[in-house]
Parts: sequence; structure tokens; C-alpha cells
Amino acid sequence: RILTAFTLAVCLSSPGKAQQQCTNGFDLDRASGQCLDIDECRTIPEACRGDMVCVNQNGGYLCVPRTNPVYRSPYLSPYSNVYPPPPAPGPVPNYPTVTRPLICRFGFQLDENNQCADVDECASDSHQCNPTQICINTEGGYTCSCTEGYWLLEGQCLDIDECRYGYCQQLCANVPGSYSCTCNPGFTLNDDGRSCQDVNECTSENPCTQTCVNTYGSFLCRCEPGYELEADGVNCSDMDECSFSEFLCQHECVNGPGSYYCTCPSGYNLLDDNRSCQDINECEIRNFTCTSQQTCFNIPGEYKCLDPVRCEEPYLQINENRCMCPAENPGCRDQPFTILYRVMDMVSGRSVPSDIFQMQATTRYPGAYYIFQIKSGNEGREFYMRQTGPISATLVMTRPVKGPRTVELDLEMITVNTVINFRGSSVIRLRIFVSQYSF
Repeated sequence: RILTAFTLAVCLSSPGKAQQQCTNGFDLDRASGQCLDIDECRTIPEACRGDMVCVNQNGGYLCVPRTNPVYRSPYLSPYSNVYPPPPAPGPVPNYPTVTRPLICRFGFQLDENNQCADVDECASDSHQCNPTQICINTEGGYTCSCTEGYWLLEGQCLDIDECRYGYCQQLCANVPGSYSCTCNPGFTLNDDGRSCQDVNECTSENPCTQTCVNTYGSFLCRCEPGYELEADGVNCSDMDECSFSEFLCQHECVNGPGSYYCTCPSGYNLLDDNRSCQDINECEIRNFTCTSQQTCFNIPGEYKCLDPVRCEEPYLQINENRCMCPAENPGCRDQPFTILYRVMDMVSGRSVPSDIFQMQATTRYPGAYYIFQIKSGNEGREFYMRQTGPISATLVMTRPVKGPRTVELDLEMITVNTVINFRGSSVIRLRIFVSQYSF
């Protein structure tokens, strides 16, 4: 009969993989961590067929003929009716004692104490990790991993682009295996190396010449009233308010650092509004130098000392400002009957047309009518007489008169009486003091 032996090949996983297992015919004992023999005669149904008997071996089993006196199956009952009775007693064969050698599972090896100890594949350089990877020893095997900043993809360690995944709050620079965060101007990097914090430039360096206002990531400079921000956005320069408008001050605007003030000419006081000028009446406050024979006449910004009226021949003095030429005096035939002296003041550049003086007859005679005209002093054609009624007329200024200037006009009223065939005239000698200023 034929002795059939089943020898089982050792089938291990490839050395490059970190899986742990026992060879075929052995099973892992979790308690001891050792590989123990599997009794195939018990676990495999009909392991041997026909007249063959199963005999368990270390790591495998044998099928032997049933009548072979060398092997005796421990599983055959001596009282079995199936098989022929055992042969007559004879000498007991001396079977060799089979001992099971200790076999360690994959990734372990026997040490000097005959114990299964882990094999450090990383230290022994028996691993198969890619050069870009690092070997990490594990119990019974090892794993291949990548250093921080890399990830494993298809057996290769590829750099992780941390910037792509928003690791930095603001600016990010990717480098192999790592990254670097920076911040925009106006920010500083926090201790976490990723987030940015606003820098308060106003407290750290105060770049503005006057007022600094901190903003998110920057700052703004502000100037005090009376100053304006220059093109550099940092420095402040004085604002010339006087150049903005000619109406800030009635007379003169004086620019100062951050402000301005108004001044008035001599003969004026600055009012409480700090822009308007008011004439000082020197005659009223008796701040003049006129003699006792003279009369103080106030005009805007100054005063005039007027001499008393003196009538010239052939005129006679009627009162302090009127002269009369007697009709019986032959020298008065072609002269005005009376000359009345009047004085008035006027500001420079007065708007035109403007009514400035009223002239009227004091007595109206039956059958008489009156003619009003400017007899002398109107060489510049700045005035004309407009008759406003039968016995009255108004002096009208038609062109602005600039001061300082004194204008002297003779305003004549001619009386015509057709009933008694009479023609005579009276004159108002009007002296107009035009001040230097328009206020």
C-alpha cells in the first residue's frame, strides 16, 4: 500500500508588508502569542479516503494504509464493526516520540530565553519603506509613514500645501514640509504663528504731526481746526482762511497759525462779531484837534475841521451858513440871490444810482415855476439833478466815487415868473467828503 504524506508549504506574506500570521498548519494562540499545530485529522472532514488512515503531524498530517502495522490511528475504535479485528498480539512497536517545536508568529523571533520577541524591522533595515518615507516599528511588524508636512499618496510622501488650506490668516508661503505665515503692513503676527493682530500705529510710533486715528490695518491723520492735511497724508500745514473769501472781514483779514483775525483801519473799532468795523465819531468823543473857531465834522474813519463861512463881496452874511446878495446892489444883478452852504459825507464806492441830496424851494409864488440844475463841480459827470416835483429836485449819483476825495457842487434853483417877468436863482454850495473806505 502507498503511504501518502501531506507536506504543507510555508506561505508567508511578502516581507515588505507589515501583516503578522502563522504558516499553514499552525494557528496563533492569542494567550501565548505562539503558533500551535493544527490537528487536521480532527478539523478536516474525510481528510483521508478509502482504506487510508489519517495520522496528525507537526504542521500537517499523513494518510497511511489501515493495515500498516507501523501506524495506528488513534481515532479507530478497537470495537469497530467496520474494520477487521486487530491482529494477534505481538510485540509492541517502539514509535518515536514527536515533539512540537516552538514557532513564533510572523514579526517575532525566539530570543535567548526561548521566548518570542518582536523583530524591529526599522532598526534591522529589513523594511521596505520608500526612501521618502520613515519606518515606524510596531508589535510584530512596522508601518511606513511620512514626516510632518507630508502626506502618503500611492507610496510616495508628497508635500502638503498648507497655504491652499488656509493655514494662515493673511499671507502664506509654502515650503517643503512646512509653511510660513506673514501679515500685511499694519498687522503683526501673533504667537500662534498663524493669526494677525492690528498694530496701533498711533500709540507705537504716532506718525502724524497732529492727530492720529487708528484704523484696522492702518491709520489716518487729522489736522486741528485751521490746518489742512498735506498730500503726504501725514503733515499738517496752516490753512490761509483769508484766501478763501474776501467777505471774512469787512476791512482786512490777517492769517495766523491755525486761524485768522480781522483788523480795522485807523478811525474804526472792531465790533463784537470780530469782522465788522464801526466808525469812531471823534467829534462826539471830542478826540479832535480843531480850533475853537472851527467846527468838527465827522466822516467815516476820520473827521474834518471846518472853517466858519465867510461871505465874499458883494454878499452879506445872513447867518452862519447863508450869504445873500442885495437886489439893490448893482453887483448882484447877475449873481445868485442867496448861497447856502451845506456839508455831507459819503462812503467810497457807494452803489449807483443813488439819491444823495434833496433840494426844494421854501416859497412858492403865483405864476412862478422852478428849474433845478448843477451849475458847477460836475466835470466828471458823476451827478445829475432829477426834478421830483414843481418845487423840488433830487441830486442823483450816477457813477461810483472813490475816496478819499472832496467834491464841491453848486446846485442851482432858478425861479421864473412870467407874470412879473422875473428870473432869479439861489445856490446850494454842497461839499461832499468821500471817505477812504466803503464802510
